[in-house]
Amino acid sequence: MILRLLLALLFSSTFLFAQDRLPNIVYIMSDEISYFELGHTGNPYIKTPNIDKMAQNGLRFTNALAASPVCGPLRGCMLTGKHAGHASVRENDGGTPIRAEEETIASVLKQKNYATGGFGKWGAGGRGSTGVPEKHGFDVFFGIYDQVHAHTFYPPYIIRNSEEVPLKGNVGGRHGETYSHYPIVEEGLQFIRDNKDRPFFAYFPLTPPHGMYDIPSDDPAWDQDKGEGWIEDPSIDQDVKNYAAMCTMVDNNLGSILALLDELGLSENTIVFFTGDNGGQARFDSDAHPHGFFKPNVNPQTGVVFRGGKGNLYEGGLKIPYLVQWPGKIEAGRVSDFVFTQYDVMATLADLTGTIVPKNTDGSSFLPEIFEESYRRYSHDMFYWEYRGQTAVRFANWKAVQPKASVNWELYNLDSDISESIDLSKRHADVLEKMKAFAVASHEPVRPGTFHDPERKLHERDRWAKWGTSGEDPRKK
Repeated sequence: MILRLLLALLFSSTFLFAQDRLPNIVYIMSDEISYFELGHTGNPYIKTPNIDKMAQNGLRFTNALAASPVCGPLRGCMLTGKHAGHASVRENDGGTPIRAEEETIASVLKQKNYATGGFGKWGAGGRGSTGVPEKHGFDVFFGIYDQVHAHTFYPPYIIRNSEEVPLKGNVGGRHGETYSHYPIVEEGLQFIRDNKDRPFFAYFPLTPPHGMYDIPSDDPAWDQDKGEGWIEDPSIDQDVKNYAAMCTMVDNNLGSILALLDELGLSENTIVFFTGDNGGQARFDSDAHPHGFFKPNVNPQTGVVFRGGKGNLYEGGLKIPYLVQWPGKIEAGRVSDFVFTQYDVMATLADLTGTIVPKNTDGSSFLPEIFEESYRRYSHDMFYWEYRGQTAVRFANWKAVQPKASVNWELYNLDSDISESIDLSKRHADVLEKMKAFAVASHEPVRPGTFHDPERKLHERDRWAKWGTSGEDPRKK
């Protein structure tokens, strides 16, 4: 452990000494875009040329794992650098907050006077709570705090630092005049422009393609699907087509961000991350498409399946796409099978910037692997997950899963069985016992943050904004 710490400190100090200015950081996380829903992983339907080009120009990780299989908990884990057994957000109810004293990636970067902005879906504390982003290191957060509020792209308002920003012509639901994703992305681009002369952290937890599957009919994403037979097929539900277009829209957002960095002369001093948030969901499934129309957890070349999906702790719930680009500093086109998880992001960005992470965090920097300086294959000796009675531990190639507290543990060898289909728990009981002991040691009772108003009036208002400020579902009118 001491040797690892010394090597990490040496690597970080050497890297920083070579820099004229601290690097800018752009972290883009698309809500639910999944491992096999991208062009470079072989998806036959969804067009993602900018993401695919980023894979060619940068580094692609094949073993990046979510810190939780659902939106809110993974955001809390990633932002605070804690695994699920220590995290304050473990429920996916939309607004459970992190605690007032907890530091985030943004507050850590404030040690070096970074400009910090977030644009999209927060998910780590509703309005009126201890978990709002402007109290945790963000100069500005523009978008949605509560996850239910994020289900519609036509809410009557969105949020800037806990203040409501009205959206013209919107009453909630699936139709309106102002598509909320557009001003959110534009605000993020403006943040980059405004802070081009100082180090910045631009965090884009973009909501699409999650939520109601709505996208304007004149969005440029549709242009890339013209002439595609399946798009013209009337037997295919419009939501399926919208979902694909929303993924392409996110791809276009990435293109706009990279183009702006080029325009401002910032590309060579900006590290850009692109990723998803949790494992894939078999949405739009049918008899013809049992793994979902877009098969997010099925390898299109081999047919190998990641078991499970969003909401559980098998690989299908945890595998995420993960790309990193930095012209001149990261080798183009490299692919790494290094294993890490989202609660390692804080430690990695701290390593990059020479900042100090809080002592009560669980992350380990994967920066050496980004720059091909790693001497290991895993960021941790063991990894830990829990969610709603489920528990999982990874130890090298071994994965132990307890699907619920009342059933026996299962054990899989991921090197030979990525589909987690052959339970080896009886054959390797000694390995499993070590992993179970780690699970017991990794869990502590949850201590979520709190709301200042016991009635949670602001938070409840945001939740009802899915259907409008009146709280009445417009479908019933």
